[in-house]
Amino acid sequence: MASTGTVPATMKALVKTKEAFSFDLQTVPVPEPTGDEVLIKVDAVSVCGSDINMYTWNDVAKVIATIPFTPGHECAGTVVKCGPDADIPVGSKVGVENHYYCGTCYQCTHDTREICLNMGQFGHGRQTPYGGCSEYTIVPAKFLYVLKRSLTPDQIAMLEPLGVAHNAVERLDCRGEDVLVIGCGAVGILVQKVARSMGAKRVIAADIDESKLKFAKELGADITVNTKEKDLKEFIKSFTDGVGMGRICECSGAAVMVNATFPMLRKGGQLVLVGLPKQPLHVENVLQDVVFKALTLKTVHGRRIFHTWRETEALVAEGKVDVDQVITHHFSMTQFEEAFRVLMAGEACKIVLYPSQ
Repeated sequence: MASTGTVPATMKALVKTKEAFSFDLQTVPVPEPTGDEVLIKVDAVSVCGSDINMYTWNDVAKVIATIPFTPGHECAGTVVKCGPDADIPVGSKVGVENHYYCGTCYQCTHDTREICLNMGQFGHGRQTPYGGCSEYTIVPAKFLYVLKRSLTPDQIAMLEPLGVAHNAVERLDCRGEDVLVIGCGAVGILVQKVARSMGAKRVIAADIDESKLKFAKELGADITVNTKEKDLKEFIKSFTDGVGMGRICECSGAAVMVNATFPMLRKGGQLVLVGLPKQPLHVENVLQDVVFKALTLKTVHGRRIFHTWRETEALVAEGKVDVDQVITHHFSMTQFEEAFRVLMAGEACKIVLYPSQ
């Protein structure tokens, strides 16, 4: 069993042990890797919007998580110890693919492991109690992406959400196309950056929050539209001379905005859904806005394993996408309550926590 040497007996970890608001900061034993498991020292973990659901323990959390668990699925670490069946070199820098696939279902055997029929999820309590919000964590070797380029812990942690954005944009085939991105949260901003890196002609960012639109503009959006002040459908009609958008990426998750995308698409246009609507969707004119347009609708859930990791690692390493710009706040993990307060108040785009600080 390979090891770096001294590993402490205990560690700090955030734990969700009951259906209640917040997490508990506890001192727990450092786990021992067995079989193909790997013990990694967590260098950084970025906070996702879905972590808010689990922090507040709302109805969404009851669907996506299983108590007890340690949160944190956007995780960067260093391998410190391996089980007898794991062969990742100690000292390797790794990112965690948090979609735990079974390897045997139809999806897994047809190269779509990210949507495994029997999927577990790191940081959600699904088939594993472990997550990134702890000083050390356990991950089976096959779910670790070993970095080939020199990236910082922050950048490695950001490969997970960047991968969602890349998966979406890759499916849109946006080279030479104007791209409308609805929603300027962290993933929406990353979609805008990836679209630009993959050859989009112009990137239009839409949101109801002027501060988010200002941030999007600072980070490279060509045009911003405040949908509280302007009718987005009328803006797109004018912008495209009545033809409609060829490429739309919906990242807000607001059902009303998803519904509005279909009239805004041109004939033969493409739409990818990234945001997570909580209400039913409704298309008013199905024939005119969907069927007769011969549209392409795609959705994404996670990253293409491990194709997306290789692609995003290269984008970051080569300076084509600057993920550091998206990170607005840094906190020690012991300051998690303040971090979630800032995030839920809308004061942050992306937050990174450091378990060992």
